[in-house]
Amino acid sequence: MLRLTFALVVACAVASPAVAQLDDLDRPPISYKTAQTDNVVNALQKRIRTGQAKLAFVDDHGYLPAILKELDVPRSSQVLVFSKTSFQRDRITPKTPRAIYFNDDVYVGFCLRGDVLEFSAVDTNIGTAFYTLDQSPDDKPQFDRQKDNCLSCHASTVTGGAPGHLVRSVFTDRYGMPILNAGTFRTDHTSPFKERWGGWYVTGTHGRQTHMGNWTVENKRDPEAEGNASGQNVTELKSRFTVANYLTPHSDLVALMVFEHQAEAHNRIARALVGTKQALHYEATLNKELGEAADHKWDSVKRRIESAGEALARYLLFCGEVKLEGPVAGTSEFAKEFAARGPFDRQGRSLRQFDLKTRLFKYPCSYLVYSKGFAQLPAEVKSHTLKRMHEVLTGKDTSDAFAHLSTADRTAVLEILRETLPDLPEYWKK
Repeated sequence: MLRLTFALVVACAVASPAVAQLDDLDRPPISYKTAQTDNVVNALQKRIRTGQAKLAFVDDHGYLPAILKELDVPRSSQVLVFSKTSFQRDRITPKTPRAIYFNDDVYVGFCLRGDVLEFSAVDTNIGTAFYTLDQSPDDKPQFDRQKDNCLSCHASTVTGGAPGHLVRSVFTDRYGMPILNAGTFRTDHTSPFKERWGGWYVTGTHGRQTHMGNWTVENKRDPEAEGNASGQNVTELKSRFTVANYLTPHSDLVALMVFEHQAEAHNRIARALVGTKQALHYEATLNKELGEAADHKWDSVKRRIESAGEALARYLLFCGEVKLEGPVAGTSEFAKEFAARGPFDRQGRSLRQFDLKTRLFKYPCSYLVYSKGFAQLPAEVKSHTLKRMHEVLTGKDTSDAFAHLSTADRTAVLEILRETLPDLPEYWKK
């Protein structure tokens, strides 16, 4: 069923190393297949079941418009991928790209005339939960949770062993087939601009910076020699496919950059959740087997949790973010709508405000600190993550990893978080 919800490549051929991860996830304390889920899709299903929500079905897009409204996912978040690497790949071509919509908590995948809608939801119990919804009229449509096939690609060494997401850039031929022998690139905010968006449509301007978007390769032996001159600074897609078949005519450049950042941030959050639960379960089992007190702490467990918190803190503070070489802009209302969501401090500042000249955001700290996924992390790993962020923002840690943060950056982010992030430890408020 659901194989590569957001990946652009490599499908399940690379998933064999994930077998150990799948086995670990199926055992306590995660028990992925049988665990109770806690996410926005599950909550919507409950509202449908009790009659509090009803999904209208329309001919062109099935449940998609109603789903986006119920889950508060903006249409302007639409990004389009035309490589054949989703399980509905028979529906996907450069003429019929797959659309993805997202907000802080969920991703929704739509294929033109597809059999199902696809969902990946941030889950506070198991990290990430995957669902499909049949695109056929029903009084009370049922989301089907996918417990096996998705994880063969979405819980591997690439995602750190936790259920997560893959965003890839590949060379793609005129039929949408990835040209794997030409190389692939995993994409997040650390990725060079020139390696992004192979197999994706991109609408926006970016000056002399080049990327791999809007490109169907003819020279399969040497795609780089062919070049992608016609794919740069594209502001409309109507000459490439029938844009009227989709909710918007855009695959907004800024939306793509936000999508890439948050997909990996969600991976780090899921990894911190799953890893901490597993470490604490191991500690409890070890104490029982060795006759230690139930509250005995092991240094190895502490280090494991702190390692997950460190990785999360660094990513949330945009360590390794590639510097833009010039201004970029999208073509839709995405940037305006996204920035308007706040929250704002008393000076009107928000972590959602964009820079788009030298980096993605004006204030380099991820807005996902406000997400439910971050808020409900186990206390042990959340506490360490916040401690590390505080050390960096107050200037206690000025190591090279955080050299991209100026004194002004650190001060601004610290002040914004103090006023807008609930339940901060007391030492943050001094």
